[in-house]
Amino acid sequence: MSPQPDSRPGQLSLHQSADNFTVPALKAYKQNPSPHSAPAFRRRFDRIFTLRTGYEALDKLLERLHRRKNELLKVLEHPDIPLHTNASENDLRTFVTKRKISGGTMSEDGRVARDVMLGLMKTCQKLGLSFYHFLGDRLGIGTIGNPVPPLPAIILARS
Repeated sequence: MSPQPDSRPGQLSLHQSADNFTVPALKAYKQNPSPHSAPAFRRRFDRIFTLRTGYEALDKLLERLHRRKNELLKVLEHPDIPLHTNASENDLRTFVTKRKISGGTMSEDGRVARDVMLGLMKTCQKLGLSFYHFLGDRLGIGTIGNPVPPLPAIILARS
């Protein structure tokens, strides 16, 4: 489908609108949240994601993103949440790398065991614990020093 030019004077193009709604602006809002700024962000979001470009695929994408407005602008209500999912993506990278190297597992039980061990390893890493100390403590294998408390207890104590 070819684009349908918009002949209305003064209408912002998608590119011009996007320039007014940037990640740096959201980052600045996170640093200094203001109840007066949030409505302006929402209006700009609506202005961008309700535009019609004449390109069917792009218009569908804009509609889909507009439907997720509340989720995408959650930072306006909760400035403490991250603007990205890099931490989650980094957590998954270990799982994907292991799966690619090993070619997967031979059984469902093997997959579950691998996922549990990698999950425990990542949790220990985030908590600054030695995974081997934690595992040895759980298996009753001669650990040196204080026993490691259950992970949920550590997480609750730190929150």
